[in-house]
Amino acid sequence: MSEFWLISAPGDQENLQALERMNTVTSKSNLSYNTKFSIPDFKVGTLDSLVGLSDELGKLDTFAESLIKKMAQSVVEVMEDAKGKVPENLLANGVDLPSFVTHFEWDMAKYPAKQPLVSVVDTLAKQLAQIETDLKSRTAAYNTLKTNLENLEKKSMGNLFTRTLSDIVSKEDFVLGSEYLITLLVIVPKPSYAQWQKTYESLSDMVVPRSTKLIAEDNEGGLFTVTLFRKVIEDFKTKARENKFTVREFYYDEKEIKREREEMSRLLSDKKQQYQTSCVALKKGSSTFPDHKVKVTPLGNPARPAAGQTDRERESEGEGEGPLLRWLKVNFSEAFIAWIHIKALRVFVESVLRYGLPVNFQAVLLQPHKKSSTKRLREVLNSVFRHLDQVAAASILDASVEIPGLQLNNQDYFPYVYFHIDLSLLD
Repeated sequence: MSEFWLISAPGDQENLQALERMNTVTSKSNLSYNTKFSIPDFKVGTLDSLVGLSDELGKLDTFAESLIKKMAQSVVEVMEDAKGKVPENLLANGVDLPSFVTHFEWDMAKYPAKQPLVSVVDTLAKQLAQIETDLKSRTAAYNTLKTNLENLEKKSMGNLFTRTLSDIVSKEDFVLGSEYLITLLVIVPKPSYAQWQKTYESLSDMVVPRSTKLIAEDNEGGLFTVTLFRKVIEDFKTKARENKFTVREFYYDEKEIKREREEMSRLLSDKKQQYQTSCVALKKGSSTFPDHKVKVTPLGNPARPAAGQTDRERESEGEGEGPLLRWLKVNFSEAFIAWIHIKALRVFVESVLRYGLPVNFQAVLLQPHKKSSTKRLREVLNSVFRHLDQVAAASILDASVEIPGLQLNNQDYFPYVYFHIDLSLLD
């Protein structure tokens, strides 16, 4: 399980023996794996300052946990098709998260224990606040890029009535630069192909004979060209509409088509080079549009790429990391490490407040073996340490119990210092 319980008990002989009893029972019953959790001796200060720190650390704990969840989710989003490799990118100091927690050592260089506790907490708070600020700005930039790319990709999806035509048509399909002639694009339902061929020349005066050509089609119909004089455009549109032929409003603009394709290429390149480990590479000389839900097949020009063909190829996973993923990995590690240090500080502060001075307690990390054993484990702990709060314990005991003769029904009662670390929320 990716769940840990961080507890502490006074360090006197009686309670060290209680810890040994706990280890014996949990080991024999296969309830948990237990290890000592080392916490340095800090400058305590006044009890009033510890009470204030207790409240502040509780808020900072919640903030840190929320931050690392956001960062983990950002890694998932950025890695996209390589989501199966997300766990190996969510590390703390180069090791997996459970290993870091079970082998935790206080970082004296980053958070000197000789400093006042207030200063240590302030350092952690400022570090996490800066990470959050950077995360917001970096993910905002990534989401903007992603949205712009999706908006362009949407243009290349759909049927002939709604999708962009810039990757379907070519310069050769149009009469360009003429003062009098213009080429229109008409969508004709598949059952009406024959009717179109028979009637398009007579839909209006001044239609150029034999000027129609089928250049693309989808499941519903085909896209035909037709050339006519500019002066009869409106009349032709009206007659076409009466015959259930639809004129697409499209005028070939080579500069605009080039701009659109370059914009797509730029966005894809930015997403690949700046943000992702495993992304798509652009094919030189090809259209830059993605796979389409509606396949559109260009006709009559084999050199022109088909809409519906993919214009991007999957690269081998892991061939380089972009700055955003690198930043997320490094700062996720920093935030997670800070979070576990906050847990250690909370144990220290709460232990001093509960057990008093001089500082003398033992912290223990328990990893329950399975979810179903947590209730039993809680009963064992509450029974072993019930002497730490006899009045409260007496109010919740039930004489019907087997271990060591007692059962604690209140699962929220902890006669010892207790904090929870749940790594499953990062899966």
